[in-house]
Amino acid sequence: MTAGAGADVPLDRLGPLETVWGMPVGAQPGVRPLPPGSGLTLRAALEEAVLPALRRGPCVVSFSGGRDSSTVLAVATSVARREGLPDPVPYTHRFPHVPDSHEDEWAELVVRHLGLREWERPAWGDEMDVLGPFARTVLLRDGVLPPFNGHLHEPVFAAARGGSVLTGIGGDELFSQVSRYPAVRLLARRAPLTARALPRTAFSVLAPAPLRARRLGRHLPMAFGWLRPDAARELRAAVARHTAAEPLRWDRAARRWLWTSRLLHVAGAAKERTAAAHDVHVTHPFSRPATLRAAAVAFGWAGPRGRTGELLRHVGDLLPRALCERGTKAGFNGAFWTATAASFAARWTGVGVDTDLVDPEALRAEWAAPDPDLHSITLLQHAWLAQEGRPAR
Repeated sequence: MTAGAGADVPLDRLGPLETVWGMPVGAQPGVRPLPPGSGLTLRAALEEAVLPALRRGPCVVSFSGGRDSSTVLAVATSVARREGLPDPVPYTHRFPHVPDSHEDEWAELVVRHLGLREWERPAWGDEMDVLGPFARTVLLRDGVLPPFNGHLHEPVFAAARGGSVLTGIGGDELFSQVSRYPAVRLLARRAPLTARALPRTAFSVLAPAPLRARRLGRHLPMAFGWLRPDAARELRAAVARHTAAEPLRWDRAARRWLWTSRLLHVAGAAKERTAAAHDVHVTHPFSRPATLRAAAVAFGWAGPRGRTGELLRHVGDLLPRALCERGTKAGFNGAFWTATAASFAARWTGVGVDTDLVDPEALRAEWAAPDPDLHSITLLQHAWLAQEGRPAR
């Protein structure tokens, strides 16, 4: 079994070993690294990304009130007013019964700051369950698409029918550090060198990638009890190999490792399929090649100094300072697993999963827990389609 995907796996689907933990692994075959250099600043790259969406209205922004979607909304609003185009319309899911998801205060701060007059913000109960009405619509129309919660965008695309949607997807990856960041911090003199840190730092810089991969494989926090031992071992090794292949320099990592990763390309292709059902063009400004190239120049070899500093530096004039400095992040997991999913899990007959890779009884036990691991949800959606007699595609 090989992790990642071969030529026979469509771009918007997961391979067999990826399916059992619900995430893409490795590099996307055929995708070449981005060239160095950029003629755009990071701000200009983001502006360039949102303009076609604004010209193909209605332009809806998937907006949670978090820093990434707020940045996209602010840039789009600025460009719309500069170009004489209609303002973008923020669309915010609200889940009154999920306390971790509450960030109304932040969302209202941003919308008020930008002076936007239109704002769609439906309140949901259990409709966004992983087997709820929106998820079932996508599953029956498109099959199982990664990630498992992609159905969150189904009503957003419906609201933008015939137009465009902008998202903040890719912000986490753009503002994160390379996996060997402690070594980079020392080399960039952002942290003091201590005797205790010296051996680990030297290993992370000097050891060849295969050796780092073997060490990483022993320490990755990937304890998925529903996997057969051989599948767990192969998955852990695949993730470790890809992580160890990440260049030490952030600018090279962005152009060569992040851009070529299946994480970006599979999720993007899946979103495009869902959007196409509503005649919608979807754009993720943080994930575009021009943005990554501009970020590589702006952040340099040592990478971003932190999301707060970089937001203030590049878009600080567009957003409330308190939003840029925000240290919290909302969680939506409570919206995805409700009585709907639990009821199906209790009725599951064992169909729809590859028993060479998955132990059905261990998986059933995982789903019987009050808070199942979300890495198992892609399997649940495969199981539901199979029990309904529908193909996963």
